[in-house]
Amino acid sequence: MSTIFTFVPSSKHEYPDHPERPGRLDVLEPMLGAFGAEQLKPIRATEEDVARVHPAGLIRGIEEVCKQGSGIIDHAPTFVTSTSYEDAMLAVGGVLTCTRAVLNGEAQNAFAIVRPPGHHAEPDRAMGFCLFSNIAIAAQDLLAKGLQRVMVIDYDAHHGNGTQAALLHEERAGFISTHQWGIYPGTGWLEDAPHAKNRLVNVPLPARAGDETFSRVADDIFKPMVESFKPEMLLISAGFDSHWNDPLTSLGLSTRGFYTVSKKLIELAGEYCHGRIAFVLEGGYDPHNVANGVAAVFDALTSRPLGNEADDLSPFKEPDFDARLNDIRKRHGIHS
Repeated sequence: MSTIFTFVPSSKHEYPDHPERPGRLDVLEPMLGAFGAEQLKPIRATEEDVARVHPAGLIRGIEEVCKQGSGIIDHAPTFVTSTSYEDAMLAVGGVLTCTRAVLNGEAQNAFAIVRPPGHHAEPDRAMGFCLFSNIAIAAQDLLAKGLQRVMVIDYDAHHGNGTQAALLHEERAGFISTHQWGIYPGTGWLEDAPHAKNRLVNVPLPARAGDETFSRVADDIFKPMVESFKPEMLLISAGFDSHWNDPLTSLGLSTRGFYTVSKKLIELAGEYCHGRIAFVLEGGYDPHNVANGVAAVFDALTSRPLGNEADDLSPFKEPDFDARLNDIRKRHGIHS
């Protein structure tokens, strides 16, 4: 079986001088043919698909506000244009095209390269550059199609508050978010969701936490959580704003770091999920970082060595993470 991907650049979903813009994917797009993966045409999501997470009123509200033309709908600022409703439906569909192909055994693994992103969109509101909760919709779709448990792991620099809200009371879904502490959206506390210990895990990170810290998180949090929860498929919110020189954030990953953490996640899927894993693009606001990061993920998905080192190791010293790691493990009963 092959690696597949969908590509939804949403070239008309654009607002002047906004960081979440079509140009995020300009460096990446010419590289897509070299990744050793098969491109699938995304199928537009239906309103019924989106309603697995979002109430009808929110869906209709997004559709109506887009008819009014370009404007800001959230203080993030989140924007819409006249095409954004259809762009968002196609982005959801691009994710579903990938996850359903993996579920049906038509592909081993997948990467949905879509925008607008989704992990900030809560069930009842669009926010944080996101209109619909792409990955949470896919998780609910997989559960509706017969999987008993799925897990979302989010390594975007920002907390996946929308994914957490969508899965808060879904006992068949696990969620882990690594994120820079103290930045937008201000959520993702270690103490969140006390009713869902060992299922919903937040990993707030200090600024400049990078390759070494993420490797430890993968080994000491991701692995035992997957082993304990036993998901049948992994969904990964891949945010390349965790790169050390992203213009909006201050974490410390390099291209090598994205490759390492993605490879560890793919190995976990191989060990516990029959290899079933799908990556979904979230943030990342430097086009070169996005292109290098996506390439690194494809190298990992296709079992190749990292093809482009990018010579971009972080110049900053990583902060100590021992105390925070121990607090997280203690709270969720994670044993070494």
